Amino acid sequence: MRIQRHAELEVYRKAFDGAMQIFELSKRLPKEEVYSLTNQIRRSSRSVCANLAEAWRKRRYEAAFISKLADAEAEAAETQVWLEFAVKCSYLQREEAAPLYQTYDEILRMLVAMINTPENWIVPPL
Repeated sequence: MRIQRHAELEVYRKAFDGAMQIFELSKRLPKEEVYSLTNQIRRSSRSVCANLAEAWRKRRYEAAFISKLADAEAEAAETQVWLEFAVKCSYLQREEAAPLYQTYDEILRMLVAMINTPENWIVPPL
């Protein structure tokens, strides 16, 4: 199957699902965290998806494509850091955060694979 849209990418679907899970979990974070941890973890998780969409639209230009994928990679890693803080601050149980952390490990692996093989993804010149 030929992928036509960024939303068809498995990595995008995983990232979108992860961001939605984080949104639901973050509703339980304390009010004093609304402008820090809550905002940051929502922003970084959503940014993975946004950067993937941008990368997909820039795939005519290998360097731009890789750059946006690298941004997505950084945001995925940042999301993992915020998950760690949520657990360490006892806002989330380790058992509920661990599967999400693992999801972002998978996302990171997929992004690195795309970065390492851009020729599989870029649009060839006319």
